[in-house]
Amino acid sequence: MPTPEQDVLDAIELHSVERLRAALDAGVDARAPVRGKPLARWLTEMYTRSDRFAPCLRLLLERGAQLDDPRIAPVLLDDAEALERAVRADPALLEHRTSLVSAFTPLVGASLLHVAAEYGHRRAAQVLVDLGADADARAAVDEDGMNGHTPLFHTVNAHANRAEPVLRLLLAAGARPDVRLSGIVWGRGFEWETTLFDVTPVSYAQMGLLPQMHRQESDVYSVVRRLLAAAGRRVPQLPNVPNRYLASGSEA
Repeated sequence: MPTPEQDVLDAIELHSVERLRAALDAGVDARAPVRGKPLARWLTEMYTRSDRFAPCLRLLLERGAQLDDPRIAPVLLDDAEALERAVRADPALLEHRTSLVSAFTPLVGASLLHVAAEYGHRRAAQVLVDLGADADARAAVDEDGMNGHTPLFHTVNAHANRAEPVLRLLLAAGARPDVRLSGIVWGRGFEWETTLFDVTPVSYAQMGLLPQMHRQESDVYSVVRRLLAAAGRRVPQLPNVPNRYLASGSEA
């Protein structure tokens, strides 16, 4: 029989507000670590991305949970009004840098706009752009010269293509579709960690075709087309998407 701890972790993995509330009502303390980690951190580190993330986080915060960096709460909650109030009260938030464990694109030395892009929070991203956030802000570069990516990278290879609305927003705000990185470490610390070299937004989008990334081929090439168009490049028709060879189940 599942333990209360397992119940609450399952609820967090599924972004089930109902199951999370039931676990908390049954006695799980939102302020106490579970398996050595605060519940709010379990939620932000989990690989699921959905519209139910923010309600789960709001519930945890209402029950006393705390974020490692409380200043990013309005972004994680996708709360446009609270975020606008916070930035108008403290414009330095537009330059604030934070670090979170990310199951996918790194969030180390990341701006608030990186965070909004990673979780697919369009309302928060819109507020940040409207208030002057740099659409091409760079995340931190690690000791090997990897990462240093812009918020756009979080949108081109996103879980279930969730960040596509933020992708369009960033491109409209002037984000460069031709940034080139020495490399990026996707999923650092997870069993699917993958080191990728000589990366641009286009190549990073195409890397969604790697099996560990679980992206839909049609989504990948929809993003690629959009990036090529934004860069003023010719957009080919790509008649073999989805790939007929793969669809047929043929083997070499």
